[in-house]
Amino acid sequence: MSFVFVNGRLVGKADEGGKLAKEIINSRRKNEIDPTVNVRYKKEADSLFINSDGGRLLRALIVVKNGKPLLTEDDAKLLSSGHITWDDLIKSGKIEYLDADEEEEAYIALDQSDLTPEHTHMEITPMSVLGMQAALLPFVNHSNAHRNVTAVKSVQQGVGTYSTNYLIRMDNDSMIAIDQQIPIVKTRLYDEETYKMHVFGQNIVVAVVSYLGYNMDDAIIINKASIERGMFRAMFFRPYKVEEVKYVGGQSDYITVPDKDVAGYRSEDAYRFLDEDGIAYPSAHVNSGDVVIGRVSPPRFISSIDKFRLGVQKHVESSVECRTGEEGVVENVYLTSTSEGNRYVSLKVRQDRRVEIGDKFGSRSGQKGVVGLLLNPEDMPFTISGVVPDLIFSPYSLPSRMSLSYLFELIGGKVGALAGRHVDGTPFTGEKIEDLRKELSSYGFRENGVETMYNGITGEEMKTKIFVGDMTYIRLKHFVSNKIQWRARGPIQLLNRQPTEGKSKSGGLRLGEMEKDCFVSYGAAMSLKERFDSDKITIPICTKCGMVAVYNVKKKTGYCLIDGEDAPIRLIEVSASFKILLDELKSIGIYPKILVGKKI
Repeated sequence: MSFVFVNGRLVGKADEGGKLAKEIINSRRKNEIDPTVNVRYKKEADSLFINSDGGRLLRALIVVKNGKPLLTEDDAKLLSSGHITWDDLIKSGKIEYLDADEEEEAYIALDQSDLTPEHTHMEITPMSVLGMQAALLPFVNHSNAHRNVTAVKSVQQGVGTYSTNYLIRMDNDSMIAIDQQIPIVKTRLYDEETYKMHVFGQNIVVAVVSYLGYNMDDAIIINKASIERGMFRAMFFRPYKVEEVKYVGGQSDYITVPDKDVAGYRSEDAYRFLDEDGIAYPSAHVNSGDVVIGRVSPPRFISSIDKFRLGVQKHVESSVECRTGEEGVVENVYLTSTSEGNRYVSLKVRQDRRVEIGDKFGSRSGQKGVVGLLLNPEDMPFTISGVVPDLIFSPYSLPSRMSLSYLFELIGGKVGALAGRHVDGTPFTGEKIEDLRKELSSYGFRENGVETMYNGITGEEMKTKIFVGDMTYIRLKHFVSNKIQWRARGPIQLLNRQPTEGKSKSGGLRLGEMEKDCFVSYGAAMSLKERFDSDKITIPICTKCGMVAVYNVKKKTGYCLIDGEDAPIRLIEVSASFKILLDELKSIGIYPKILVGKKI
């Protein structure tokens, strides 16, 4: 007797679970039951599992019997001509949907040449084993699976044109690449999914060589002349939004140019880009700290009951300024109102982003890295025909990662550039690398893609042949100008007197145990002390009882709450966090006695 489970619930028993599973599958193929019902018989548990719940992932596969697919060439021609539909193939049992459970019992062939009498199903196309984004990667079947996952994640971060109406949108941190190109090496999915509507990446010349050491590990060297000609140029948009909020009691915010009598008034220079309505005018070039939307707000907290009785109210300056470390041109301004009837202003600042050291790039092979050097064109290596590469990639990143698709795309891009055509790099079914190498040889180049190159600095011929080709590189959204953070002096937290946290709050960089160990190992004692003095305070300690005493800084006199005025008091430096700890210990009845030694 076999246990029968339907959607995970035990519903009964069957005499022969395996026989019942075959009967259900045959009924499904005869269109007697729903095509989305799946069944699996587990022999070791003698249990039958039937799944029909929604939300399962199903895969369409061609049914195979006696080593031959039920779907024929004639069926494919009828389908393409429109005489039959996809549903007709499902109802006739030539194609069926399998979920993850039933797929465990299936033996699936990639294509017709792999079929044997043991096979139960065949892929409609070998590319269907990949997802939508993985199918965009050329020659992906030749690379390590882990690297392909990285490549998919990398492509998702590419800067392109995410929307055609980006000029009137107010998305947060949106980035637009100015000049994008369709890849020379592409897959069938590029044509099927109208890829021309949202292109990202550029076709560039890449040399695989270790040069000057600035492309160590995953770093890359980029030709400075290519950048000056506009390669990988991008725009970054930062929106600013303000609402005239109405508060209880009839008070409200006002979007206007603040008067000089407003509390917290900035300098006149900070408001120089504001029009009469308090909003920066379009095409104004604002810098960090410049006000883009002027605003005054009522005081949030009444300072004294007397002022409240007299009705004296002073507005507080609460303008929106250009963020720290950013600058740009005011792109467009929109004036509207919210559903509550409050006035609403949205403004967008556009910033031109050229490539700089630290920006991140990636290929469609998962080989991503940051710019280590922008090299002058006269110092770049060049081929015997005078071709100067746009990008120099380190060869040491290839053997360990086993990303052969990188090398194949370089050869395919080189063939496509010479022949003036697109190369089909579709996984499993694309052009064979042997054919591409023969075609490359017919154009007068070495069939393995290497060329003789010369050192741009010394002019000497390089002793080894350098792998050179064309491929698509993508600028990723990780701009170094968005991540850079620095601080000399700035705001501190109220509780522990340490620097604030976060880039937007002009925060400091926290040093942990490991960073502290680095300072210690280098013997940088003064740097270590300076780093850990961010919340330094001086407190008076009674050397007799070890408790925190009271001290008058002006009179330079003090007394202890326990031992009186004659108690010996010493001033010591501690962190504010330690002082808080002492106070918290005292609050729960613990006596924190401090033993003060001699000053060394």
